[in-house]
Amino acid sequence: MIFFLAGTSDARELAVTLQQDGYSVIASVVTENAVNELKQVGVPAFAGRMDTEAMQAFIGEKEAAAVVDASHPFAEEASKNAMAAASQAGIPYVRFERKEQDFQESSLITYVSTYEEAADRAAKTKGTVMLTTGSKTLAIFTERLLPIEDIRLVCRMLPRKDNMEKCEQLGLPQKNIVAIQGPFTKKFDQALYEQYDVACMVTKASGQRGSVDQKIEAAKELGIETIVIERPSIDYSNRCSSFEEVRDMLRKLKIKRGHGDGF
Repeated sequence: MIFFLAGTSDARELAVTLQQDGYSVIASVVTENAVNELKQVGVPAFAGRMDTEAMQAFIGEKEAAAVVDASHPFAEEASKNAMAAASQAGIPYVRFERKEQDFQESSLITYVSTYEEAADRAAKTKGTVMLTTGSKTLAIFTERLLPIEDIRLVCRMLPRKDNMEKCEQLGLPQKNIVAIQGPFTKKFDQALYEQYDVACMVTKASGQRGSVDQKIEAAKELGIETIVIERPSIDYSNRCSSFEEVRDMLRKLKIKRGHGDGF
């Protein structure tokens, strides 16, 4: 059985691909919505954040033969926990991560390494700052930007109850919340930027499947400054950027196919 960490739409497709190859897969995700999406395509899944010890216990209970980590490129803690758990359990760890995109150099695009750097850079802007980095690090931006009179902070995020509650707790006005789920087209992004009169957009280098290219191109065409947060620097083992690389790696590692005991 493969213990599979899923955090993106392409991760879901990879899990299905591995099942079609004959591997037994059980996926760990963060939300119940993600569980339902995986179950709809026939992949057993459960929700909840797990630390290293919890992962190791699960690996032992299910007698997992390998860990395939297809969590979000910015789910740094989950990846580190998965690597440690696999190492402690003595089983292979395989990382799948969508390729980063290279954008043409532009005076409108600024790359930073941390959320704090992004917030400090955005604080130099006058007008509307649109945040498209989710709710996990929202406090970093609200603490730095909400007190500035010349800045209106607008946040685009998934329409989840916990996200709305977090916005309320952090003092983000309801009128400044765009609760919506993508993917989006470039035209949609441009319409949104124009609707809110955006002067600066903040995003993460999540890859094409994260629609980063659409967001950035839409902003560039409108002359909007874009701040891109680069991916965490992690020394992954058995790193793959395509489904075929993952399949080849599992064959190389001689991971057996067959059905596990599920839940």
